[in-house]
Amino acid sequence: MSRIAATFAQLKADARKALIPYVTAGFPFADVTPELMHGMVAAGADVIELGIPFSDPMADGPVIQKAGDKALAFGIGMVQVLDMVRGFRQQDSKTPVVLMGYANPVERYDQRFGADAFIRDAAEAGVDGVLIVDYPPEECVDFAAKLRARDMDLIFLLAPTSTDARMRQVAEVASGYVYYVSLKGVTGAGTLDTAAVEAMLPRIRAHVQVPVGVGFGIRDAATAQAIGRVADAVVIGSKIIQLIEDQPRDKVAAVAGEFLQGIRKALDA
Repeated sequence: MSRIAATFAQLKADARKALIPYVTAGFPFADVTPELMHGMVAAGADVIELGIPFSDPMADGPVIQKAGDKALAFGIGMVQVLDMVRGFRQQDSKTPVVLMGYANPVERYDQRFGADAFIRDAAEAGVDGVLIVDYPPEECVDFAAKLRARDMDLIFLLAPTSTDARMRQVAEVASGYVYYVSLKGVTGAGTLDTAAVEAMLPRIRAHVQVPVGVGFGIRDAATAQAIGRVADAVVIGSKIIQLIEDQPRDKVAAVAGEFLQGIRKALDA
């Protein structure tokens, strides 16, 4: 059983919902990420999504694009991201870490270091899951199997426009959890319609057996609580990036942690 599956099983036994914060690796300072990850876990995060900086992030809105650009300017690439996970693992062997990004950095890594080098090195670093935005499920059967062989999960996005056929395709290869993008458009866009999310989740669960997390548009405790009533996990990214982007280095982890404590309290209420 992967660390992600074990975490969700324990949360279900405890009748709690997963809190999954997203941060861009190497933002807002090149060396702050492991410390930031520890701060988020201390504040109640159950899984951490760590964004891989990329120059053409088509699903990301301006907030996360800006964070990625800054991290790239610091020289943060896949090698550095995996080093950050290794650093985090020196003190935390329990909290699942999911790398979220695009095909190009993964495939470039394999070009540099050999076939399946990403899977090998991610597993050795302590990565638990991978979410590649532009990998369609029908082309990922072998990739998913190789990840599962190393106790890593391949996580997919579903959207309001996803058809039943697409959900069935995702269900065939997804493990860990699926990430329901609650809004049409890019990260950080629009206002979340909780009733629409509530109506969509039974459709997803009719096809997908793994837990369902919901993200895009969750910016405060009240919305997180509303989503937590119907979803298995709440994913928050853009709001955290906005809160930490102008902080001095020694305040980054504390500011993110304070925000997540409020979300955790609302989810547990």
